Amino acid sequence: MKVTRTAIADVLLIEPTVFGDARGFFFESFNQKAFDDAVGAHVEFVQDNHSRSAKGVLRGLHYQVQQPQGKLVRVVRGAVFDVAVDIRRSSPTFGQWVGSELSEENHTQLWVPPGLAHGFLVLSESADFLYKTTDYYAPKHERCIAWDDKTLSIAWPDIGVAPKLSAKDAAAPTFASADLGD
Repeated sequence: MKVTRTAIADVLLIEPTVFGDARGFFFESFNQKAFDDAVGAHVEFVQDNHSRSAKGVLRGLHYQVQQPQGKLVRVVRGAVFDVAVDIRRSSPTFGQWVGSELSEENHTQLWVPPGLAHGFLVLSESADFLYKTTDYYAPKHERCIAWDDKTLSIAWPDIGVAPKLSAKDAAAPTFASADLGD
């Protein structure tokens, strides 16, 4: 696999080695040893999640103030623009974001370590999004930041339709007023 560090050094783009021919393809989507080597530490995953969303759905920017979740994300059908925002106050990249297209064609995964906010916009007619998490979902600790926050200035792709948001995401606070925890 090929591992590329992003502008937020511990957010990694992971491209598996894909073996394909006229019959289809094969790749190893997760290997604990290879992943730990790439991250530089042992990472334990406790939960796998699968979401399906229609074109224009924007989920995020989500995080947990306690029990922060690291996420290894990928798309198995369709395409999304995936974003990680560094909300760790002690980080040299605090308030910065990185984004990448993840799709069924490129098989690329994004490692979003604990302490970052995460979101994605569906670019295709629909997308199946899979992710592993390092801690359990804790609704009472879940928070979000407005996807269109002016301070963050995330360059979301223009897909010709307005983003479709949940009520929670539509009411999300700005980055400046968000509860980022301790």
